[in-house]
Amino acid sequence: MATIKLKNVIKRFGDIETIHGVDLDLKDGEFVVFVGPSGCGKSTLLRLIAGLEEISDGDLYIDEANVNNVAPADRGVAMVFQSYALYPHMTVEENMSFGLRMTGAAPELIKERVSHAANILQLEPLLDRKPKQLSGGQRQRVAIGRAIVREPKVFLFDEPLSNLDAELRVDMRIQIAKLHQQLSATMIYVTHDQVEAMTLADKIVVLRAGNVEQVGSPMELYHNPANEFVAGFIGSPKINFLDASIKSVETDAVTIDIAGQSLSLPAKTELCKVGDSIKVGIRPEHLVEHNKECEFEIDVLVDVAEHLGGVSFLYGSYQGHDLTLEAPGKNLSKSGDTVKVGAKLSDFYLFNSEGLSLQNREVPTR
Repeated sequence: MATIKLKNVIKRFGDIETIHGVDLDLKDGEFVVFVGPSGCGKSTLLRLIAGLEEISDGDLYIDEANVNNVAPADRGVAMVFQSYALYPHMTVEENMSFGLRMTGAAPELIKERVSHAANILQLEPLLDRKPKQLSGGQRQRVAIGRAIVREPKVFLFDEPLSNLDAELRVDMRIQIAKLHQQLSATMIYVTHDQVEAMTLADKIVVLRAGNVEQVGSPMELYHNPANEFVAGFIGSPKINFLDASIKSVETDAVTIDIAGQSLSLPAKTELCKVGDSIKVGIRPEHLVEHNKECEFEIDVLVDVAEHLGGVSFLYGSYQGHDLTLEAPGKNLSKSGDTVKVGAKLSDFYLFNSEGLSLQNREVPTR
């Protein structure tokens, strides 16, 4: 497998710079996910690693060898695209073996590798079929199989599940996770779906407008986001934000005014001052029906209630803020109800006026 290092990588299209000095270190065997909103540069960054786009400035290393000027075919990478890109006139077996046949590989080697990939992806019964005889999920497995038979150093996935329906997306997500466990391969996966990022990744790279906002494990990004953008992007349903202000600043804590309540919390006091407007983030699962453990409370007007059986989601508002609450499935609140909810102060996320986190929050470990 392979390590990958990006040093101050920049990409320009004409006079427009789209990737702004990215530095990354990806370990051998890691499953790394590039995530961010549409247009943030995640697919461009993947194409730079693949060699499908030229790097304008900076350096890219695969296994400590500079590959800036190495052709895509010689980088030891294999890419799985959003579109399956299968040859319609070829069988599954012919599609999977096409790359090896073009390089003149021995028939015995081709047969061995195709058989191995088909076994991993449970494609043996489908080897004689044409793409039109396959479901969307089966076609995507064939595209992945075509990458496996090349035995690359690095697997690159560019939003491979975007064309699948919801049920198939879940199934293929599990299949890709199992594939990584079986191959122990270095994999880079691009998606705008943060659920895919959270469930698949060893390491997540959050991008915005061509910049890396934060790099870390799913739990690090969820529990200790570096800024308001990361907190708002990672987590489903999305985190809630309420306006607050700084009333006083102590050595390692601040007193804030939020919803008419005065609360004291630990904070990085060098990043704020008295009178600053700040944002308080509270995740839906932490904004619960008020109980004796809550140190903060508000009344929320329910606009829409979704009762899913095991869990309920309540969408409401408080003083002009849209809020999402996660409640037990037995909750029977409905549109028009007012519910009293609360949270513990340890579940607050604080962000200053520039969007930077005011906390070093604890990340759960085993």
